[in-house]
Amino acid sequence: MSTIRLDHRDDLCQRAEPLLAEPSRRVILAALASAAALSAPARAQDSGRPPATPNNAPPEPRRGSFSYEAVVKQARELAARPFDATAPDLPEALKALTYDSYREIRFRRDKALWRESGSDYRLHLFHLGFLHDRPVQIHDVVDGNAIPIPYSMALFEFGKAQVPQKLPVSLGFAGFAVTTTVNDLKRQDELISFLGASYFRFLGRGHRYGLSARALAIDVGGEQPEEFPFFRSLWLERPNAQSVDLVIHGLVDSPSVSGAFRFVVSPGQQTSVAVTATIIPRKPIARLGIAPLTSMFLAGEGDREQRTDFRPEVHDSDGLMLNTGNGDWIWRPIRNPKVLSISSFQDRNPRGFGLIQRDREFGHYQDLEAHYHARPGYWIEPAGEWGEGRVDLIEIPTQNEAFDNIVCCWTPKEPLPPGQPSEFRYRIRTISTTETLHALGQVQSSFAADEVVDEAAGQVRRRFIVDFNAGDLEYYLSDPKRVTVATAVSRGSVAGTIVDANVAAKGFRAIVDVTLRPGESTDLSLFLRTAKHALTETWTTSWAAAAPQPAPPQPASAPPGGATDPAASRN
Repeated sequence: MSTIRLDHRDDLCQRAEPLLAEPSRRVILAALASAAALSAPARAQDSGRPPATPNNAPPEPRRGSFSYEAVVKQARELAARPFDATAPDLPEALKALTYDSYREIRFRRDKALWRESGSDYRLHLFHLGFLHDRPVQIHDVVDGNAIPIPYSMALFEFGKAQVPQKLPVSLGFAGFAVTTTVNDLKRQDELISFLGASYFRFLGRGHRYGLSARALAIDVGGEQPEEFPFFRSLWLERPNAQSVDLVIHGLVDSPSVSGAFRFVVSPGQQTSVAVTATIIPRKPIARLGIAPLTSMFLAGEGDREQRTDFRPEVHDSDGLMLNTGNGDWIWRPIRNPKVLSISSFQDRNPRGFGLIQRDREFGHYQDLEAHYHARPGYWIEPAGEWGEGRVDLIEIPTQNEAFDNIVCCWTPKEPLPPGQPSEFRYRIRTISTTETLHALGQVQSSFAADEVVDEAAGQVRRRFIVDFNAGDLEYYLSDPKRVTVATAVSRGSVAGTIVDANVAAKGFRAIVDVTLRPGESTDLSLFLRTAKHALTETWTTSWAAAAPQPAPPQPASAPPGGATDPAASRN
């Protein structure tokens, strides 16, 4: 159920190159012009207009009719028909590419599209091959005309990859990336990319690629195999010299659902993507994930048994953060479980949720290549009323950091009505710190001690330690007795609590002992407070106490000198 990670963050972060080479540019522009002529609503000679203005200037280009509503119309038409599973057959040489050989194929930076537009944006394309065997039709939208971008081998460098000498113009692409001046006004850095099914990733200032967003998620962690909706077509509105935002449209399809998406990308220190999604199920979908995020968690600071090398921590995200409909702030640390785990947070009209990389200290990761300390968090802010539902956190066991094993999404309480469009709007933005989201104290770290079995009492005890800092906690260090810990468990009992001042962290440490019967499970939550008000966000986790182990069989009794007597085997 894991998803392999195909990092390409090192491919496009280069300085701007010269304009398109002339032969390839002619081919592309000729194709674009031809497509534009075909997509125009009427030709000049058909309308009776003269071919040129009185001063012999060229006529104004006719504006096409492409819009988000046109994509919604396509999605509705798709949903009304049975799902078409056929896909163009990929040449065997491209199917046979390995991960390493596929990475040999790189888009030529000097062929980047949109250089002539005067904007700071550049469009790069991804080649088909390896796991990327389904082409997506990519369009350049110019003056409302949706112009398909034709494939050409001249757009790519193939390195040592073994590919045919000729590939058809109709081959298509696996996806795209857009670069712009994110970190430096004189350098093009990758801003956003769409590659694989309905996945997309984007960066803020100073970030490295880590987690991914998706258009939709279906049956993640369910009893049936996960279904992966994919983009059939993508449209990018060509930016000009005055463009601030980048606008992308997508048509999603799968056996269970079709949908239209509009993404408005605003680059900056906190890059944001405003999403409008029109979703049309073909049938009822019990586990339909809205605004899904996918990440990787192999080991955290307290996972001693899961560390396989010198690095103290290995993860793209370390917690799920929630801002509930009633205004509560919740932090749930992520784990790499031994068995698949699904945690659901019931809510109505959530205000925000996301997967966060809260720990930003390089020394806590010690990874000079992956730069886990620079991975962004994605924070989702719903717009309008989403009604009743839940935020699901799915944690899948993994032994390899190359696979994404964490998913979170919003799941509506009632399945969306088949054949009817349902619209969801939300904004995703990159964040490096959550201290700007609320003024409460925040979880700095948390640990769980080993289980202690009390056979006489028929109980299992476990200690949980949570460190809080930030907010107004430092103020209370002058009188620590004012701070207490509030706890709640869904099953079992809280056997004891301790609150210690943590001067080194400018905060407090909460210690909670919980008891359960063997084989039971519980949800534990806690936060710090004074007699008057809450001081921190709520930390929560789940714990399943180990089931009792059957006693080992006892050997049969035997008389002295019998077969069980060690002396009986001696000569």
